Amino acid sequence: MSSETPSSKSLIRATLISVVAAIIILLVAILPAEYGVDPTGLGGAMGLTELNADPFVTIEITDVIGGNEVIREVEIPDYGEPTPLPNPAVFQDQEGAPETRTLEVLIPAESQTEIKLLMQEGKVALYSWSVDRGDIYVDFHGHDEAFGPDFFVRYKEQQEGSGNNGSLTAPFYGEHGWYWLNYNEHDVLVTLKVTGFYDDVIDYGIF
Repeated sequence: MSSETPSSKSLIRATLISVVAAIIILLVAILPAEYGVDPTGLGGAMGLTELNADPFVTIEITDVIGGNEVIREVEIPDYGEPTPLPNPAVFQDQEGAPETRTLEVLIPAESQTEIKLLMQEGKVALYSWSVDRGDIYVDFHGHDEAFGPDFFVRYKEQQEGSGNNGSLTAPFYGEHGWYWLNYNEHDVLVTLKVTGFYDDVIDYGIF
């Protein structure tokens, strides 16, 4: 004769139903929504996997000039033969001579402007800029609209600067250049000199 009473059978049945329901909710709802795991496929059908979608866009920027720090690990060849470059991109043969441009940009008081170089990936430019008096804010950066309007990389930011010199190897095709803000109560004259291999110089004017 069974020792189980009707009330104990009901309790066991209710417990089993609760366990099964919990497993179904875990597989169908919690795993797709919280962890992006959808073993049944129902989570995707109900749009739950979108709740766990990564809001960030991943892009790849090629290292076009790095690598020669491992030159000591390259095996030395036979006498008279060159040691291979760890990264051949350090040398670039060009069809024409580098272009040199000098621009003078007058920025009125409390105004701003942008000058950009349109450059192919891996191309090099040397630059030098200075203001005739005082300091201004500058953001030297690059962006490519193919990555979206909010994408940009920053090379150098100066809250207060009167000039800067340097070089740039473009990490991707796009516009690379300077945003200047004249926060002074007087006009400033920015003189920019660029030498290198670029497709165009874009002047966005005063705004």
